[in-house]
Amino acid sequence: MSTMTNVIPAGTRRPERRLQPGQPRRGAAVATIVLILGALYCLVPVVWVLIASTKSNSELFTTFTFAPGASLFDNLSDLFTYGGGSFALWAMNSVIYAGGGAVASTLISTMAGYALAKYDFPGRQVWFYAILAGVLLPGITLAIPQYLLMAKLGLAGSYWSVLLPSLISPFGIFLARVYAQSAVPSDMLEAARIDGAGDARIFTSIALPMMVPGMVTVFLLQFVGIWNNFLLPFIMLSDESKYPLTVGLFTLLSKGSGTPSLYSLAIIGSAVSIIPLIVMMLVLQRYWRLDLVSGGLKG
Repeated sequence: MSTMTNVIPAGTRRPERRLQPGQPRRGAAVATIVLILGALYCLVPVVWVLIASTKSNSELFTTFTFAPGASLFDNLSDLFTYGGGSFALWAMNSVIYAGGGAVASTLISTMAGYALAKYDFPGRQVWFYAILAGVLLPGITLAIPQYLLMAKLGLAGSYWSVLLPSLISPFGIFLARVYAQSAVPSDMLEAARIDGAGDARIFTSIALPMMVPGMVTVFLLQFVGIWNNFLLPFIMLSDESKYPLTVGLFTLLSKGSGTPSLYSLAIIGSAVSIIPLIVMMLVLQRYWRLDLVSGGLKG
């Protein structure tokens, strides 16, 4: 009696097991639910601030609902007239700190990242590892040493005491290095050197345009980080006229225990302070590349 065996010819692929049309995909469902819960966790406080900014003091402290009020324009008028225009001054200071610091930090990060990615010099890996160590350090550990250094230089309490520590971003340099490695072909740089182009011209004419998407990402991260920074200006500054929005709104909250009406000003001020961030995200999103590692050559 012979036994029959099923022999699969060489080169024939085994049939793949496919999901039936009605078969549930539990992993995708769980991931979707987690993402929705995370989005709600982040968005609900923002929505509450936006709605609370439309309420009067009596509505704010007597009811807790997500129904909007009718006092938005009155609150805005009180906000911009408080202290003879203190809020507008704080907003201008935030623009100076965040705008100037982000632009300068982006240029420094781009040049440093490009050099680490495309030049071979002694100690390159040591510098790169030192930058990685800087990424791991929390900002709070550097705040006091930075204040002592600025005080030694006579810059404590000035605009420079907030701007200068913001110029060097270890994470920005790391991000620029990663992007430069993939977005700027080394063969193109070598061809430019053979044609007689100098390093400065190669960087400004060839590398810099290719790194624009990465630069936009670094700029946004730095702008948002400096705009929302509280600890550094709180330690460095003592003059209220030089406060950014974060410290200025904190002073409103600290004074609100004696004057409850300032709580509503702090809330409407918080709502107004996020508008520049939203506008910047919408304006600059067309320059983004979600894949910083491989998107440079495809953009």
